[in-house]
Amino acid sequence: MSIKKSKEWGADVFPFLSWFKTDKVQNAKVLVAGAGALGNEALKNLALFGVGNIIIVDFDKIEYSNLTRSILFRPEDADRGFYKAEIAAKRINEINPDVNVYAICGDLATDVGLGLYRRMNVLLGCLDNLWARVTLNKLSFRAGVPWIDGGIGDMEGEVNGYQLNKNCYECSLTDDELKELKETRMSCAGVTREHEKRGRVATTPVSASIIAAIQVQEAMKMIHKDDNENGLFTPLIGTMFRYEGMHPYADVFECTTYKEECVAHEQWDNIIEIASLSADMTVAKSLSVIKEALQVENVEINMRNNRFIAKLETRSDRKTFSPMLPESMISDYIKASDELETYSFMEGGLYQHAFENINEEFPYPHLTLKQIGIPCFDVLQVTTEKGYAFVELSADREYYKEALEL
Repeated sequence: MSIKKSKEWGADVFPFLSWFKTDKVQNAKVLVAGAGALGNEALKNLALFGVGNIIIVDFDKIEYSNLTRSILFRPEDADRGFYKAEIAAKRINEINPDVNVYAICGDLATDVGLGLYRRMNVLLGCLDNLWARVTLNKLSFRAGVPWIDGGIGDMEGEVNGYQLNKNCYECSLTDDELKELKETRMSCAGVTREHEKRGRVATTPVSASIIAAIQVQEAMKMIHKDDNENGLFTPLIGTMFRYEGMHPYADVFECTTYKEECVAHEQWDNIIEIASLSADMTVAKSLSVIKEALQVENVEINMRNNRFIAKLETRSDRKTFSPMLPESMISDYIKASDELETYSFMEGGLYQHAFENINEEFPYPHLTLKQIGIPCFDVLQVTTEKGYAFVELSADREYYKEALEL
């Protein structure tokens, strides 16, 4: 069944809002991280506003437990094990066919290139765990794009806005949360999804509706950021909106924790866009292209998000396996082998032979950047004899051109 497109979505409503700029909203780009209860509500509101370009990122599949709080999902979606991101994208296009929407069924850090993040107006964190929030905080800072975090409990919730040089999610963590974060960082990237599933709590559709509504309201302020400078809006950057439903109460609190020593505070500015560079290119060709673009003799690609694992070795009897996979895929690789699963639970476990930096001495130059764990449209931090540089895989822009106005 084809969907009839609206010629002018909201033309008889939104122009009557004193602050609403139709062109800004139609050209806006918003990335929503998480397509669960919060994500459903946020996406629905973005579609109703007519936000022109939306990216949805979530690696989970739909379960029956999602149906009580997720307006975009249906029982048959759970029956068929569909991915949340794909179904959410389909349903918001049914709500508003004028929206360009792109679903990424993957991980925030390892499946989404920084080239996408840096082209967004704002990022919405509709997440349910500490590790994912820390990851989005780091990526938003690298991209120089603000992010709006939402969190919900039983009958309560909160919204925080974060921006580089103003406030930081990681800086606001308690000692216990920092301890948990340290333990998670000591684990390989392949098991972070297990960490991400910890600590989930039951929530209500009401708290999800309220908190997601505030998130989207803040997103609209970021889309109209020129008006923020004129004093028309007061964004939540550096403040927290807190809602308590058990004993009805809502307020806004200052939240400007920003520690100078925090490792999350890094903006990857002065990014060099290399039009011919793509994640589908081999390592050997990529190094050559980067050298030519930067006019240098030596290039080393720093694998900041996802190391390449060539070999696993058992600590007990020195038996070896050759996954030849990015670290983010190692957990699934181990789970697929009864033998490896047994070793992983033994004392000492498995040792990873990992490549943290890729240069001309890399023994697998025929592999593509994508095969070693670098997503499409990413930004690479490289080391040369002239120092650090940041280069974008700008040829991958073609992947998103039809779906998004990039």
